[in-house]
Amino acid sequence: MQRELVLTSAQMIKLDQFLKLMGVAPSGGQAKLMIVDGDVKVNGTVEIRRGRKLVSGDKVTVEGQTFEVGDLNSK
Repeated sequence: MQRELVLTSAQMIKLDQFLKLMGVAPSGGQAKLMIVDGDVKVNGTVEIRRGRKLVSGDKVTVEGQTFEVGDLNSK
């Protein structure tokens, strides 16, 4: 199942914040651990930078779930 977070075209969100917002991680500390442990992929590539800025079109995969960052202007 794929879920989507919609941003405006000028917005970005950090990876750790995204994981908390989507309910994947209950806290920032847990999100950080998931990222640095290599459990998170962005656009199919393992990402270990918790401050990685996500933009519209990015796909985040963690624990078998894929989440897409959407663009409000494309809705």
